[in-house]
Amino acid sequence: MRKTIFPSLLIILSILVITSCNNKRENISGNVNKVSENSYDSLPFYNPSLSIDERVQDLISRLTLEEKISQMMNGTPAIERLHIPPYDYWNEALHGVGRTCAATVFPQAIGLGATFDADLAFRVSTAISDEARALYNATAEKGYYKQYNGLTFWTPNINIFRDPRWGRGQETYGEDPYLTAVLGTAFVKGLQGDNPNYLKTAACAKHFAVHSGPEQVRHEFNAEVSQKDLWETYLPAFEALVNANVESVMCAYNRTNGEPCCSNNYLITDVLRNKWHFKGHVLTDCGALEDYYKQANEGGHGIVKTETEAAALALKSGVSLNCGVTYSALSNAIKEGLIGEKDIDTQLAILLKTRFKLGLFDPKGSNPYDDISFDVVNGKTNRALAKEAAQKSIVLLKNNGILPLKNDLSKYFVTGPNATSIEILLGNYYGVNSNMVTILEGVSAAISPTSQLQYRLGAMLNKPNINPINYAIGHAGSSDVTIVVLGLSSTLQGEEGDSIDSSTAGDRLDYDLPDNQIAYLKQLREAADKNPEDKKPIVAVITGGSPINLSEVQELADAILMVWYPGEEGGTAVADILFGNVSPSGRLPITFPKSLDQLPAFDDYSMKGRTYKYMNQEPMYPFGFGLSYTNFTYSNIKAASTTISKSDSVKVQVKITNSGKVKSDEVAQIYISDIEASVSVPNFQLINTKRVTLEPGESKDLEFELTPKDFEIVKEDGTRTIELGEFKIYVGGSSPMKRSFELGAPKMSEILIAIK
Repeated sequence: MRKTIFPSLLIILSILVITSCNNKRENISGNVNKVSENSYDSLPFYNPSLSIDERVQDLISRLTLEEKISQMMNGTPAIERLHIPPYDYWNEALHGVGRTCAATVFPQAIGLGATFDADLAFRVSTAISDEARALYNATAEKGYYKQYNGLTFWTPNINIFRDPRWGRGQETYGEDPYLTAVLGTAFVKGLQGDNPNYLKTAACAKHFAVHSGPEQVRHEFNAEVSQKDLWETYLPAFEALVNANVESVMCAYNRTNGEPCCSNNYLITDVLRNKWHFKGHVLTDCGALEDYYKQANEGGHGIVKTETEAAALALKSGVSLNCGVTYSALSNAIKEGLIGEKDIDTQLAILLKTRFKLGLFDPKGSNPYDDISFDVVNGKTNRALAKEAAQKSIVLLKNNGILPLKNDLSKYFVTGPNATSIEILLGNYYGVNSNMVTILEGVSAAISPTSQLQYRLGAMLNKPNINPINYAIGHAGSSDVTIVVLGLSSTLQGEEGDSIDSSTAGDRLDYDLPDNQIAYLKQLREAADKNPEDKKPIVAVITGGSPINLSEVQELADAILMVWYPGEEGGTAVADILFGNVSPSGRLPITFPKSLDQLPAFDDYSMKGRTYKYMNQEPMYPFGFGLSYTNFTYSNIKAASTTISKSDSVKVQVKITNSGKVKSDEVAQIYISDIEASVSVPNFQLINTKRVTLEPGESKDLEFELTPKDFEIVKEDGTRTIELGEFKIYVGGSSPMKRSFELGAPKMSEILIAIK
């Protein structure tokens, strides 16, 4: 009897065990995105009532060495035995959730910089993080854990756009450290949310530090910079974002003062960790560690000989996350005695905290962001916000009175290589959706249905027409107005591998518009002026992510709009400006020099002669400049006291009046100049700005509070101090650079304040 029953029992038990294991495997493979309830009960790292540090340490204690290493590269695999799904840290949200599902496309970052509007930046990034959570909730439910599906966004780019040749300058907020810090801080706050227990998404400050081209040599280049320039220009925005609790910092490809940024002891340890007390994780730019063991003749830094040495050096330098696969060599680094497993545990603990803060190990419904629904993604509210941002980003550079246009003229002619381009709406690091409004579409929707609208491409983006016959040109003489859309696109400027029609890796070493575009504009001008008694106007709409030599456009066109890369509602916003539904209020976040001859060499990282703060030559268009459809006047400037001590704050008031006939926003800007400094200082520097809406004839009193920090100067050793003496305060609608007022900016109000 026993011999008969016992084998049967064994068979039954075996079947039960196999069935149980298969059920578990099905649960893991089919529902790896859903953590089982038993896991919450049995594993402390799934217990939200414990502290994050306790949970992180519990999780690390359960991982093998290989599992630990696998979780320190951007594409992390699932750990099925612990019910941990895959996760990829690499995601983008520069001006909308990028490279994933359809989402709202906001204006490129340089366009947001042109708004000078921190509140708008916050609202834009809040909308982006809403969409990010909605997309994550939906894709995670389906078990999609691909690259660009996560909640860790490698944005914003807060490098200083120090030279207009840099193709990636479009990703920044411009050339000014203060403006970059203010907009970057607002953007981070919108991305990360204000919940005390959870991150909405995780933001990243990049590229740390002293990184702004050239693209062609970024993997081997050494940026040499003085302590004064470092602390006066290149680091303030990073410090501001660290103070705003940005979750991560990305180190740059290049070397800074001899050391590669991802193992730069001064930048990462002395400054980021010890001086600023940064608590988040540091990550590499993608593939940056490969540059460590590539020799100079291979286009790298050549500071180590092997991948193993590169991985060990970065880890020991405080880098927690490797975008790439170099950290797969960390196990060899342990075998070779270059690091210990405790070194891995230390950096992994910092990194894992981010995923816990995002709620990725908590039961669904634990955080308020789990319930953001998919209908916010590119919904009406966010499209309206994208349009508002584009409207506020557009800069009117010239207007001889032709703008705004009437919308019921008999004939309009829209032409130019970018009039129907989707590329010029996007810039780089973009998302997409099914409703991208081109400039032609925007104009078409804005004009009277009885008005004739002609469109011809007229010219290629950057090469001459082969056919000498061009039917487009004649329309300039027979139309009430020609709207010609010229400029650049991301095919010509951007990152090294994206700008497929650039021979210089996305940088713009030629400052001019393509020759064929200028030739076409000249042909249009000739046709428009054919009848001397009835010359027809030409409006030039310029796209691009950087300053461009527009000297000939300034002479040939009756009006010029700089529209950047304006996003999904770009065509609508441009039409709103053209036809006067909105008065232009964008301001240049970067100086437009007359030519590159006015600038130092591209690879010279000294700030001398660069940007509005240090440039002594007359620019084409000054920093902060932009015209309106009305006139503003500044008057009655006064300070609560014109003599203060080093520790005092002081309030400055000024009256601003819309002295024209059109409702409009004005961007009031306040600058300071230390006129008695003992060391070299900026000519003047932006310290605050306010956007104000004024009806025709309306006046408002604006008040700015100047703190002791505003009076600080940076000494040659990089330290800050406040010196006794006089300071000039300027308030107006542009920077005090040469040509501001000649071009039509309102005259600034000035006052002297003395520190005694």
